[in-house]
Amino acid sequence: MVSDKAATETGEQLRDYELMVIVSPEIAEEQLEGTIEKIGRLITGRGGTVANAERWGKRKLAYPIKRSLEGNYVLIKCKLKPASSRELEANLRISEEFLRHLLVKLKS
Repeated sequence: MVSDKAATETGEQLRDYELMVIVSPEIAEEQLEGTIEKIGRLITGRGGTVANAERWGKRKLAYPIKRSLEGNYVLIKCKLKPASSRELEANLRISEEFLRHLLVKLKS
C-alpha cells in the first residue's frame, strides 16, 4: 500500500478540477467539438478523466483579447494529477485556438 505522503509526492492522487476555456471565435462551430475533444485527449493522455464538458456558447468578452471581441466558452469538469495540471496549462497557453483558460482545483 502506498502512503498518503508518497502518493502526493508522485502525483498519483487524482484531484477534482474545473477548467474554463475561451475558444477563439475564428474556430468554426463544426471544429469546436474537435477542439473540445483535443482538451479531453490532453487530460486523458496524462492519466486524468473528463466528467463532462458544458458548452456555454459564444459570448461577448469584457475587453478585446487577441483582437477578438467575443469567444466560445466551454466549462470542463475533470480529475487530474497535480503534476499533470501544470502540463495541461502549458499546452493551453501555447495553443493559438484558446484565448484564455482558468483551471481551478475544487475542494474535496
